[in-house]
Amino acid sequence: MAMATATGVARNAIVLIAVILAGGALLWGAAILTPLVLALFLMVMVDGFARLLARTPLPDWAALPVALLLTAIGFGLTVYVVVNNAAGFVSELFNDLPRLNAVIAQIAGAFGVHAPPTVQKLLNQIDPQKYLGDVARALQAFGGGATLVLIYLGFLIASRQGFEKKVGALFPDEDERDHAVQVFIRIRNGVERYLWIQTVTGAAIAAGAWAVMALIGLPNALFWAFLIFVAAYVPVIGGAVGTVLPPLFALVQFPTFWPALFLFIGLEVIMFVVGNVIQPRMQRDSLNIDPVVVLLSLAIWGAIWGIPGMFLSTPLTVTGIIILAQFEGTRWIAILLSGDGAPEQEPVLTRPKRLPRARKTPVTEA
Repeated sequence: MAMATATGVARNAIVLIAVILAGGALLWGAAILTPLVLALFLMVMVDGFARLLARTPLPDWAALPVALLLTAIGFGLTVYVVVNNAAGFVSELFNDLPRLNAVIAQIAGAFGVHAPPTVQKLLNQIDPQKYLGDVARALQAFGGGATLVLIYLGFLIASRQGFEKKVGALFPDEDERDHAVQVFIRIRNGVERYLWIQTVTGAAIAAGAWAVMALIGLPNALFWAFLIFVAAYVPVIGGAVGTVLPPLFALVQFPTFWPALFLFIGLEVIMFVVGNVIQPRMQRDSLNIDPVVVLLSLAIWGAIWGIPGMFLSTPLTVTGIIILAQFEGTRWIAILLSGDGAPEQEPVLTRPKRLPRARKTPVTEA
């Protein structure tokens, strides 16, 4: 008994040490691994879109190219809409400097500041020229990273045909091969369900936000709703951005604080209901992940991989739960991370083998 307990403690200690070392390796190789994981995520997304198109009258050979084309067009239009409208908003804000100065004076007066700075003074103190180099380097790094992700995506799609042969070579035994394939399918389905949840909840938040913004008469409410929908794909952080920017813009557009305050309260209520009631329940039921783990994974993956880690935090955690549940030594971690304490371990492929027996019994009796 004592020896079994000591063995269990040693095994758990080894698992924890392995997790810490894996985290260090992920942090050390972030520049290499981040584009690859993003490309894998995009490949799963495109593959799911292609399988959806394959159910239409579209020929099977055209499903993947059409999915790639529509995905590229969607990303391109999103970037164009955001950049084009953001530039217009910035120019519109700076064209209304007297109103901005009046807003700053009112806010400062509410806090007892009698000589608030103007926008011009704030810009002179910030000295934007000092940060132009940092901004240029950040844009260059983003462009290089996006290019690397697209290169990885192209090679991953080109190598899809060899996956089945590799799986067959790695798992000669049919049962082991079925188990490995089922684990991969569960991971793929988990990522697709995550995308579906983020899309549905993001659309719900955007629709509610548009209704509130249209109610108070905020200009360009449709664009702000679209921006909130896009930002909703980043857990927690995206929702926070979506509740702050429109009220700030409303401060400049209206002569009083009340429309901005009403908009802020309305957005907070929508975010609270969707983010704390609807979305956690959907994640628990569809992804089998604890809501607290979602928050912790956001912080951990954000510390390791930055913004890409925040974006991928939930899919990576779901993948980790599925993989950890396959091994007896790490299944306890999967239980702690799961939503109901019962992560699936038995492959679903074994279930259809039992169905014919259940159907044959009443036929034989008849």
